Amino acid sequence: MDDFLIYLGLGFDHITDPSGYDHILFVVALCAVYTIRQWRQVLILVTAFTIGHSVTLALATLQLIHYETALIELLIPITILITAIINFSFQEPRSRSLTAPPTYRSGRYILALAFGLIHGMGFSNYLRSLLGREADIVKPLLAFNIGLELGQLVIVSLVLGLAFVMIDLLRRSRLRWTLVVSGLVAGMALSLIINNEYLSKLMK
Repeated sequence: MDDFLIYLGLGFDHITDPSGYDHILFVVALCAVYTIRQWRQVLILVTAFTIGHSVTLALATLQLIHYETALIELLIPITILITAIINFSFQEPRSRSLTAPPTYRSGRYILALAFGLIHGMGFSNYLRSLLGREADIVKPLLAFNIGLELGQLVIVSLVLGLAFVMIDLLRRSRLRWTLVVSGLVAGMALSLIINNEYLSKLMK
């Protein structure tokens, strides 16, 4: 049980670690178009991302799939940039009671699922370095994944809470909130891409 809690804490710390903020940026980009009243949609969106990264996290940790780590480290900020850019097409509803149309929502769910597959491979790099030659990896894998989800929910709660303050309490434009947050995320993601060593090697 002690080992379970250790790996749970490591998973939580990994996704919430400010020094490795790429996964944080992706979750922020996913949530940037939503308000706290749309928490059900956000829950479905986060679940789609969870399914995606849980699959590849398990497969990669169990060494059932193989990939180039440097390529994944490049693809992760690309998924962040794409998600942020898609947010720029967001149209503010005429009524506060209206939400995004079903087609827009389903598209984001598919995107979260697909990009979750890439992020799962990124998570596995860290987990495999922790496991070393440990024989039983099923429990650590489960604990680490739960820790990731708890950390992810904390990030989502903070983003939606801040959106509530800005949009509902301070009466700022929802569209402006979405554009500002997405613009900041896009800029940071672009910086990660430009400074990526794998991309630099490809450009030579």
